[in-house]
Amino acid sequence: MSLTSNAEFSCPYCMEINDIEIDQDNDVNQQQIVDCQVCCSPIEILITQDSDNDFIIHARTDSE
Repeated sequence: MSLTSNAEFSCPYCMEINDIEIDQDNDVNQQQIVDCQVCCSPIEILITQDSDNDFIIHARTDSE
């Protein structure tokens, strides 16, 4: 059984799809900075969960 889940989000700079691996025990409700896999810009990521335990990825530029 895998302890991580894969998810996708759009880069707020270039709008390309990025993949992210989420560790439910450590990543939920934690802010992270990741680089876009396409344009290499820094993206602020916040991962939350809804009432159905689905992940919601909030991605924004570092200047927002």
